[in-house]
Amino acid sequence: MNYKDLAQSIIENVGGEENIQGLTHCATRLRFNLKDDQKPAEATLKNTPGIMGVVNKGGQYQIIIGSDVGNVYKEIANQTNLETNQGTEKDDRGRVAKVIDTITGIFTPILPAITAAGMLKAVLSLLVVFNVLTAESQSYQILNFMADAAFYFLPILLAASSAQKFKTNMYLAMMVGGILLHPNFIAMVNAVKEAGGSIQLFGLPISPVTYSSSVIPIILSVWFMSYIEPIADKVSPKAIKFFSKPLLTIFIVGAVALVVLGPLGYIISEAISSGIQALESVSPWIVPLLIGAFSPLFVATGTHYGLVPIGINNRMTAGYDTVIYPGMLASNVSQGAAAIGVGIKSKDTTIKQLAFSAGLTGLFGITEPALYGVNLRFKTPLYAAMIGGGFGGLFMGIMRVRNFSGGSPGLLTLPSYIGDDTLSYLINACIGAAISIVITFIVTLFLYKDPVSEAEAETPVKKENQHFSGAEIKSPLKGELKSLKQVNDGMFSEEILGQGVAIEPAEGMVTAPIQGTVTAVFDTKHAIGLTSDEGIELLIHVGIDTVKLNGKGYDYQVEKGQKVAVGDPLIQFDLAGIKAQGYPVITPIVVTNSGEVGDILTANEGPIDFGQQIIKVIN
Repeated sequence: MNYKDLAQSIIENVGGEENIQGLTHCATRLRFNLKDDQKPAEATLKNTPGIMGVVNKGGQYQIIIGSDVGNVYKEIANQTNLETNQGTEKDDRGRVAKVIDTITGIFTPILPAITAAGMLKAVLSLLVVFNVLTAESQSYQILNFMADAAFYFLPILLAASSAQKFKTNMYLAMMVGGILLHPNFIAMVNAVKEAGGSIQLFGLPISPVTYSSSVIPIILSVWFMSYIEPIADKVSPKAIKFFSKPLLTIFIVGAVALVVLGPLGYIISEAISSGIQALESVSPWIVPLLIGAFSPLFVATGTHYGLVPIGINNRMTAGYDTVIYPGMLASNVSQGAAAIGVGIKSKDTTIKQLAFSAGLTGLFGITEPALYGVNLRFKTPLYAAMIGGGFGGLFMGIMRVRNFSGGSPGLLTLPSYIGDDTLSYLINACIGAAISIVITFIVTLFLYKDPVSEAEAETPVKKENQHFSGAEIKSPLKGELKSLKQVNDGMFSEEILGQGVAIEPAEGMVTAPIQGTVTAVFDTKHAIGLTSDEGIELLIHVGIDTVKLNGKGYDYQVEKGQKVAVGDPLIQFDLAGIKAQGYPVITPIVVTNSGEVGDILTANEGPIDFGQQIIKVIN
């Protein structure tokens, strides 16, 4: 993949750099904040090689790249100056979209650190369970504080990402996080808890609570700072602004954080945790069931990151999460199982390869390739994944499975269910994942069918995708079928004009590949445009650079507006004469409205004759 070219194409097709307010990325997606989300050329983006899909939900314009997203993000950053363009336009999005976007923007950047810490904790738990290490050994203690670092200093990590989201000074925000975590403050809190008394700042009471591993207090504090810093800037005399602005900001925000916002955030965190525990005591299966069943829809709309903070907060307050991560585990492995089921059931080689690859990544916790490449595309595996995920989530909810350290929910993070000196939660998590996989797999095998009739399966055309149904495009030429990538013209080889195939002709006759209407003719007679009765728009371009011949060697057999049937003569051309003048005669046949008609599936390269199927369009 050429990251530089892909980045340039994305920038152009989202409306240019001037349309971009902000950009972040997660494990598989570029997440744009656009000034005008109607401006992007969505059809072009969806059909750009390297882009798996496009989602415009939750206040963000999301482009699904896959595992290469980090490299594409870096190239976009290199080609733009986004930081100077952010925050100058009016934001007309709804409140819900703004909230989801804010949560996503704050938590997405810190997920690598949280994931690394969670996985290190899981590995450490395994080493202890299997007696490789003991809790008293120095190796255990060192690995343990390495893993705890991200959790303990979570307020500082969140301060940095919150500052970027709220557009305030990152280093001052991190200093506020340091204030909440300072050892002297923690010592004062511990002393008050042991001996009684109070903590006061100029007579203002400070609640004796600690904020390590907390989520909400620092976010509220940095949000407050985003309002105080401009005021401090405004009231500071220009001559001393360099030190008066940060002084005023930190004094006010630090004091308010300790006296008001920190305790308020702590109360909110505890309320969320208590609410989850109350729900758990009444019906512990409800939330994991719903998340297990409907997470694919959250992922498809990009709103699943709104659930992540709840799971993190649960672990930070109660020490474990019983609702978010267990439900997501059931959902993710179901997505992978559904894709693998398609791979086994399908008779198409291309779909098999995609389904197996996407299925494996889904089982390991990255579901976008399975979701967009297979399950949403064919619908029935999506339904199977929702059914299997629901049953798996239901089981884990009933068994009150606990997740202790997070990570991307999947088979690789099953060790994150080891905790409380028992393997019971891990065992039940494994059983729940197995339930999800087995049920999804069985339902997928039952529901999924390659959309093809027996008659189509017997078609003599040599191609990988002969099992698909949909509109068919026949060969307009006799010769050698080739990929568009072999055409020495970027407009065709890069599929800028559309998806399709090319043919190296053996005879000088072009016939109609579809039943439809002639919609475009040219004075140079080297090309012709057709529209099928189903609405598929085709361009047949005989030769490369042959427009320079000004029609010499070409003769139309039809006129614009004429109805044609498959096999009707369209263009007669002097094959030998065109070759003799040094022009390539390779002929692209492209669907110029590829982004509107559905999936474009092409035949294998090799010998082709008039009337054999070369393209199938799945609506």
